[in-house]
Amino acid sequence: MDRQEVANRIKKLRTERKLTQNALAYQAGVSPTYIYQLERGEKSPTIEYLDHICWGLGITIEDFFCAEKARPQDASADKLSTLTPTQRQLLNDFLNSL
Repeated sequence: MDRQEVANRIKKLRTERKLTQNALAYQAGVSPTYIYQLERGEKSPTIEYLDHICWGLGITIEDFFCAEKARPQDASADKLSTLTPTQRQLLNDFLNSL
């Protein structure tokens, strides 16, 4: 997948979820300018940042690259997608401690 395909995929997934660039940036823990640059194909995300963006979109990295396998969002995914990266880490730490 080249830079423009990544850009188009991020934008398509964001608009399908009716998210603004600002909302996705907030949910992914990145700047709105970064989302803008990604969607214009001006930048390529690292795997780490793509993971944050996928989290903000409520999908996995696998879903991102396998469009035909993309899973519909369920109620728990909607709730998780509203957490900040710090909140997600705290939740993950808590669940790992159980």
